Amino acid sequence: MRMRTSPPTRLPADVYESALASAGVDSRSVPQQIAHWARIGREFENSPQVNHRAIAQVLAGNGFYDLLGEREQAVVRGAWSERIATLRESLNLASEFMDAGDSYSEADENGTLMIHPGQ
Repeated sequence: MRMRTSPPTRLPADVYESALASAGVDSRSVPQQIAHWARIGREFENSPQVNHRAIAQVLAGNGFYDLLGEREQAVVRGAWSERIATLRESLNLASEFMDAGDSYSEADENGTLMIHPGQ
């Protein structure tokens, strides 16, 4: 099979890093790994066993998670996990509390309660 070249595409850093980490497992380059994932995604989206319209409705807040089948629920949970991770990365609650002069508490990496007094 002859590969056609395409213009460069910008990827989110986490996608590139995941592809880099996964590529070596199956002796693929990063572009080959990303192409592999894209083919899997294409086949998944074209699968008659997965209701993509229902998934899109739930993700948009217009459908009911409990009415989805197991496969669709798995897709929704994956999308929700991604969204939550992105939101968590964008938060800087410590800075917000400090700027407002409010106290806050958190657990450190060992699970010890740390109380930060307000101003």
